[in-house]
Amino acid sequence: MAPEKESNGLDNYAFALEGRFCDLPDTKHGKETSMEGEGDKLVYCVTDVPPWYLCILLGIQHCLTAFGGIIAIPLILSQGLCLQHDGLTQSHLISTIFFVSGICTLLQVTLGIRLPILQGGTFTLLAPSMAMLSMPEWICPAWTQNASLVNTSSTDFIDVWQSRMRALQGSIMVGSLFQVFVGFSGLIGLFMRFIGPLTIAPTISLIGLSLFDSAGTNAGFHWGISVMTTALIILFSQYLRHIAVPFPTYSKDKKLHTSRIYVFQILPVLLGVSLSWLICYLLTTYNVLPTEPDKYGFMARTDLKGDVISQAPWITFPYPGQWGMPTVSLAGVVGILAGVISSMIESVGDYHACARLSGAPPPPKHAINRGIGIEGLGCLLAGAWGTGNGTTSYSENVGALGITKVGSRMVIVASGVLMVSMGVFGKVGAIFTTIPSPVVGGMFLVMFGVISAAGVSNLQYADMNSSRNIFIFGFSMFSGLVIPNWILKNQKAIATGIVELDQVLQVLLTTSMFVGGFFGFILDNTIPGSKHERGIEAWNKAHEDDSSNTLESGQVYNLPFGISSYFSSSLLLRYMPFCPPGAPGSLDRCEEDSNALEPKQPLGHPEPSQIIIGVAL
Repeated sequence: MAPEKESNGLDNYAFALEGRFCDLPDTKHGKETSMEGEGDKLVYCVTDVPPWYLCILLGIQHCLTAFGGIIAIPLILSQGLCLQHDGLTQSHLISTIFFVSGICTLLQVTLGIRLPILQGGTFTLLAPSMAMLSMPEWICPAWTQNASLVNTSSTDFIDVWQSRMRALQGSIMVGSLFQVFVGFSGLIGLFMRFIGPLTIAPTISLIGLSLFDSAGTNAGFHWGISVMTTALIILFSQYLRHIAVPFPTYSKDKKLHTSRIYVFQILPVLLGVSLSWLICYLLTTYNVLPTEPDKYGFMARTDLKGDVISQAPWITFPYPGQWGMPTVSLAGVVGILAGVISSMIESVGDYHACARLSGAPPPPKHAINRGIGIEGLGCLLAGAWGTGNGTTSYSENVGALGITKVGSRMVIVASGVLMVSMGVFGKVGAIFTTIPSPVVGGMFLVMFGVISAAGVSNLQYADMNSSRNIFIFGFSMFSGLVIPNWILKNQKAIATGIVELDQVLQVLLTTSMFVGGFFGFILDNTIPGSKHERGIEAWNKAHEDDSSNTLESGQVYNLPFGISSYFSSSLLLRYMPFCPPGAPGSLDRCEEDSNALEPKQPLGHPEPSQIIIGVAL
């Protein structure tokens, strides 16, 4: 009897669709069959190209899905960079991270893994970055903490924050070279052989848990506003997600009619933040909130950065080195490496999940190597442009593919173009900086909690009835909280006599994700345990599932524009770890697939206006 198919965790989300699904050939069995279950069928597969207007609509949805993560990173970094009272520079950072995220997305979809996977800022680099900026020599001067004392145009203030940004940039750029090397050399497979759920779970979980202070600080400015924001996001994303709201729609067949859209499932964070933001505006307009800076609730006012929008330029072009020449800190580089390794592990899992949800076969080794290499290149670009962060694959956007049943990579191309456009329009970034701190704190309470839970969810692959596994996870998590907390309170405790070594140890031991991940890795690979007990077997099975092998591998993963054809014909390049293998007949297939990005309308697809789309939080 065949085993029951595992749920991917997305089956319970509802969406409506009128018309036929795309039926793909089952190449594994050499015959045409429909996918298992109507709910698993795709509207558009990875190589299909929907009409341009549908690409734009779905692209906007993906941008909104990534909105929370992309916006949160500059707002958190601004505290370590001494920019919490400089809204105009914060808007420049937001514009820059949108711009670079768009470029990296386009690179990944066209030259990287070639799956519909969106790139954006990563929290795995945020933890070591904040640890680096909390070192004694980088602590913000006291006068930068007082809004009335900060002259954002003064030379002293510019030197304060730009020196920190340049050190962060250099560390990210050097650290990203390691990811480029690991990807294009094919070493990622060797790394993954020794890394299992008991290493990944504490590493990812501690990213969220280590940021509790940032969430608490912002929320504490006005707990009423923060709790309201959190409650609204929870209400929209969890309780109202299956409620469809009628909207007017036009189609050729039905003309003007009403369609039901799961708007709460599409935009829970945006709706929750916007509604709280509006309430803060009303409370500010009617002077319900205090006007004295030393009174509780003052930070909930919306007029604190009211001049930022007017000062921000309409058009801005972020460019490499806009904050000056990057500098390199050994301690920063080592800390960033811990974040880079975590990002690579997370991305490999995203690649397999994205392939399953977009109707693609499991990604071959050369595609994974290329994806990780391009992701490292994206981090290099992010460092050069000065986002203060890197880039990684966004898991929430992978989940959105399972909801919409639209796996076309051209939709993600549209998302990349849209994010570049958002980065160019300076007013867009300025608008986001005016969000009151308590509203941001309420959003953080949800986001960081979800990140922590996402890390713990990896334990489903391991046998948690095993005392061995309980010990490893518990010890790793607790150590990842205790050691960094003690080091931060006793910063003079590390004194080896070598300044550079002291700095490296300071950054590593105050980075919770490194401490927890290090103990998890060492203990999991040294304490005796079977692969089944450790969860390695279940992990590999889940990430190499062949249930959706609906397309030829070359159709999805070969490079466009005849590049694969060139690699296959070169005796040297065909054996590079990131190039498609030069198998017999692969040359013809590469030439055929070089036009994979050309628009085409798949036979039997429904009218785009008949699709009701839903995206999960």
